[in-house]
Amino acid sequence: MPQYIRSYTEGAAYFFTLVSYNRRQILCNEDFLQALRNSIKLIQQQYPFEIIAWVQLPDHLHCIWQMPENDAGYSMRWSQIKRLTTQACPQYHLPTHELSHSKVSRNERGIWQRRFFEHQIKNEADFLKYMDYIHYNPFKHGLVKRAIDWPYSSFHRYLKVGNYSADWGENLIDFSESFSDRLE
Repeated sequence: MPQYIRSYTEGAAYFFTLVSYNRRQILCNEDFLQALRNSIKLIQQQYPFEIIAWVQLPDHLHCIWQMPENDAGYSMRWSQIKRLTTQACPQYHLPTHELSHSKVSRNERGIWQRRFFEHQIKNEADFLKYMDYIHYNPFKHGLVKRAIDWPYSSFHRYLKVGNYSADWGENLIDFSESFSDRLE
């Protein structure tokens, strides 16, 4: 099995994907959203980073973070955010018999998939590609007919400042199919 080596560049921007354990449809439940929001705020106070873009779907989320200058510690931040959110959401813990021995031995509760995907943003074109991917994702998964209709997205923030139009994404029929081909 190949060893995945993460990119740790201080002050860089990163795209992330996190997934719920077994794709459980819990991430958009109001109590979970609030717990995650609180966890992020707490970690940001201790270990600053900027959230550039975000979309949260029922079983996964995508985001772009800008790390502070002289800091590339996103793994520690995600670990703490996931831990705090898990602690705040005992209602979503799975019984031990539904978890693998490995999960039980690591004191995991069946909320998050253990690992996450990260991609260091390379340039402006790469940044724009991932921004669009994030905001197109609810439509891609059939959750809405228009990007503007998904409430758990930074799309609304960018709409207000004029980066997107209200009908953005409606004509991107080939976007979800061609995006993977454009990823490097």
